[in-house]
Amino acid sequence: MKLINYTKDMTPASIAAIVRRTTETSGAVRDSVSGIIEDVRARGDAALLEWTEKLDSVRLKSLRVSEEVMKEAISNQVTQEDLRVLRTAVEHLRVYHEKQLEKGYEIQPRPGVSLGQRIVPLRRVGLYIPGGKAAYPSTVLMNAVPAQVAGVPEIVIFTPPAKDGTVNPYVLAAAGILGIEEIYSVGGAQAVAACANGTQTIAPCDKIAGPGNQYVAEAKRQVSGQIAIDMIAGPSEVLVIADATADPELVAADLLAQAEHDERAGLVVLTTDISLPERLKAALDKQLETLPKKEIASVSAANLLVVVCDSLEDACRISDVIAPEHLELMVENPRSLLDKVNYAGSVFLGSYTPEALGDYYAGTNHTLPTNGTARFSSPLGVYDFMTRYSYLEYSKEAFMKEAADVAHFARLEGLDAHAASVTKRRSL
Repeated sequence: MKLINYTKDMTPASIAAIVRRTTETSGAVRDSVSGIIEDVRARGDAALLEWTEKLDSVRLKSLRVSEEVMKEAISNQVTQEDLRVLRTAVEHLRVYHEKQLEKGYEIQPRPGVSLGQRIVPLRRVGLYIPGGKAAYPSTVLMNAVPAQVAGVPEIVIFTPPAKDGTVNPYVLAAAGILGIEEIYSVGGAQAVAACANGTQTIAPCDKIAGPGNQYVAEAKRQVSGQIAIDMIAGPSEVLVIADATADPELVAADLLAQAEHDERAGLVVLTTDISLPERLKAALDKQLETLPKKEIASVSAANLLVVVCDSLEDACRISDVIAPEHLELMVENPRSLLDKVNYAGSVFLGSYTPEALGDYYAGTNHTLPTNGTARFSSPLGVYDFMTRYSYLEYSKEAFMKEAADVAHFARLEGLDAHAASVTKRRSL
């Protein structure tokens, strides 16, 4: 734990610099990913099968998960209670995300002039769901529900197989609940390459969404522009603003909930209570002893930054510069701070709103900007799976009234052909 007493001669930026996250990718990773993408682009399915065998130690007979395998997962490999919880989570997500639907519009700002915007869903979207040893059915829900609410007609899942060649039954169950039938048991950079370029059996997508390791992140970076991507996800992070009413046991529990994700998880506490750091350290040490993922969590917990602030307003200013993925307001009156913080992936108000609620069940999305990118980006939402275009229509009378000005403007920029396209119509 690193402890800092924030003083007025310090700046929020100087504090943020201490927790600055790295987003650099090694040259070896970049080169490896580039080679995989080019191979999949050139050889398609054969390359996917070979890279899966090489990197995942699995020799697949088929890339696509069959309907029978999906039915088996839902019928025999997950419990009715599992399905109930997943279905309820889907309902919560739909209720929240339906509020994000945008509508097009048309206006008539001047006689004979119509200007509008039309909003349409993307045609085909690929979702990357981490797999292998881990199970992330929540990632299926968080990515697929907003895409479905947006009206995307084709949603396809890419997820790496386990060592025995199977796909996690909870991932399959989540997909089955949502009616997603096109699932490929392929992961890593090769999955991103297939999503972007297509293969003999996989149609290319217009966007890929979903988290992954550094190879997946780099692959998304390299195909960005060819297809859309959601974001480049970094290590998980949480920032807690706490006053004297905060329970150190709960603060510690929420920190460890992120710490168990990754040794590089970012943990920050901003507090006005000078006694909290010592009590928090004791709570962390105690809870770490019984944590199954102690080896992972203890590394990131050791890098915890605690800043003692003079006021909650100071804490909010520091938080805005850090722009954390998750921000917890564990203070007596959390609502009073809500309009004082502006840049965070998701904000959790009060001691009964742990970050885990947002991960699984509340209804908000858990795909959030990391690495300080909440300064300029937002959580995954319905708007990420839609595109919009403008349209305009002029009557002859409206055109004649404005044509001279338009031609004049074009000549100001030295674009005579633009001007001619207008003046020729004036003589019709």
